[in-house]
Amino acid sequence: MYSEIGRPSIAPEKLLRALLLQILYTIRSERMLMEQLDYNLLFRWFVGLNMDEGVWDATVYSKNRDRMLKADIAGLFFQAVVEEARVAGLLSDEHFSVDGTLIEAWASQKSFQRRDSGRSGQDGDRGNTSIDFHDEKRTNETHKSTTDPDARLYKKGKGKEAKLCYVGHVLMENRNGLAVDGQITKATGTAEREAALDMLGDVSGDKRVTVGTDKAYDAQDFVKRTREMNVTPHVTQNTKGRRSAIDDFRTPATFLNKRRSNRRTEPAYFS
Repeated sequence: MYSEIGRPSIAPEKLLRALLLQILYTIRSERMLMEQLDYNLLFRWFVGLNMDEGVWDATVYSKNRDRMLKADIAGLFFQAVVEEARVAGLLSDEHFSVDGTLIEAWASQKSFQRRDSGRSGQDGDRGNTSIDFHDEKRTNETHKSTTDPDARLYKKGKGKEAKLCYVGHVLMENRNGLAVDGQITKATGTAEREAALDMLGDVSGDKRVTVGTDKAYDAQDFVKRTREMNVTPHVTQNTKGRRSAIDDFRTPATFLNKRRSNRRTEPAYFS
């Protein structure tokens, strides 16, 4: 990534820390981040800058950040931290949990416009266009964001508002609740299950492991593929208006009740 000649670049660990500050404090631009780094001593200490050290140029920071993310340096840092926890004996290699969450995109609803005709509505202000959304059907097939084309309009459940967002996925081990893998994908109805299968494929190996999920993962394809991967799914049953993909005797509560009644174990569940 770095050349031996020319001006020194920004250290990747400082880039990661500055990017983390920008996300956690919702700083909307790189220039504002550099401005806060210039006078905020707490930010300077966290990033690793001395009190009398000059801050970076916003353009230099943006280019170095993009280069770091394209080279997957953030992923390598995460893998190194996970390996430290594994060497220290803090990770379980048998029991895991997986879940997903919506990550709101840095794009406004006004940027979600029709694919064929571009801007809709009337321009009352060039800097902030006035758009009337009433009686307009807006879907990902007919509309897209002009500022973030990969963001999709999605909502977590019934009664929730639809937002331009992505889906973040995390795989946790159950011994100390540490994250061992993570992904960011486009917001689709199957994104959580697809990302879970991808992450579980890296940890299952030849040893049987278990994974706990919520009812969003109660689908026949997910249950079938996890069992084929030598993974026992502990999925919360979704029986609201449908049939669960998990057999009754394979759910923890039902199994324990049967065990108390007849003291008979089911090898398939604990195999």
